[in-house]
Amino acid sequence: MAEPAAAPYQSLTPDVLLDAVDRAGWRTSGELLALNSYENRVYQIGVEDGAPLVAKFYRPGRWSDAAIIEEHAFATELAELDIPVVAPLADQAGRTLLSGGEFRFALFPRRGGRAPELDSATNLEWLGRFIGRIHAAGRAQPFRHRSAIDVDALGVPARNAVLASGFLPAELVPRYTEIADAILAGARRAFARAGGYRPLRLHGDCHPGNILWTDAGPHFVDFDDAANGPAVQDLWMLLSGDRGEMTAQLSAILEGYRQFADFNGGELHLLEALRALRIMHYAAWIARRWDDPAFPHSFPWFNTPRYWEDHIQSLREQIPAMDEPPLELGP
Repeated sequence: MAEPAAAPYQSLTPDVLLDAVDRAGWRTSGELLALNSYENRVYQIGVEDGAPLVAKFYRPGRWSDAAIIEEHAFATELAELDIPVVAPLADQAGRTLLSGGEFRFALFPRRGGRAPELDSATNLEWLGRFIGRIHAAGRAQPFRHRSAIDVDALGVPARNAVLASGFLPAELVPRYTEIADAILAGARRAFARAGGYRPLRLHGDCHPGNILWTDAGPHFVDFDDAANGPAVQDLWMLLSGDRGEMTAQLSAILEGYRQFADFNGGELHLLEALRALRIMHYAAWIARRWDDPAFPHSFPWFNTPRYWEDHIQSLREQIPAMDEPPLELGP
């Protein structure tokens, strides 16, 4: 789908979004709180005679209706399996993708929580159990309308978007092109070494910010980037530190994960390649969204030579990392 030219949320006023929720069947109280989100617009909305809801207004042009409905169906499927995910609410007609004028939106129950403490092996094993359950369900069938996580879906479009954006200082274009091409080549080697893994439906953006922790344990939010991809995509963003620290963290996660799903150790060849592709994709994402006024305000450092020098250096460091031996798994 074509991206809108500029200011996609300019007409999403408080009256418009509250009216949309009212028309969907929930009586709002007029209370409205904007929550932190860049890709979409997300609000906590007060509801008469009930707990507040979270409303996500989707960025126009990003996903097709079919892709959003598929995301919702996956989250609902997981919730019905008693996996702690925050799934969208359905209106009286059973629809989870709702319409308010020119905007599409979804409503979710509000779920609180704190950031997970990932220095705890017990917590990592707990997370591993739930991710394993998500992946066991995700293997049942692939997404038909959502994207893939691979070099051609992430890396190539990111490289091309950055070069076409005009943000790169002219003197850095040759260096960026050389480094980006080396990243793509290295990532392809990593995917080849990983062998024939089977892509599955997964969260896709399973970083600590999308995990909320309570005394009852973790729950997973924001399946907006759900995709078909390798299982390790939902694991690597939970790892940090040096090689020894990441090995210990991965061992704890897999201790829980393997109780519910098999893990193909060959996918560990992808860890640094996925990190490199994410670095490339992040820069391209900001470049593509620069016409949204929220982005220059929130990322003022992006349009500076220093940012691009640091970005190129980060990519350069990933080139040898992708060819290093993978983390070792225990028995």
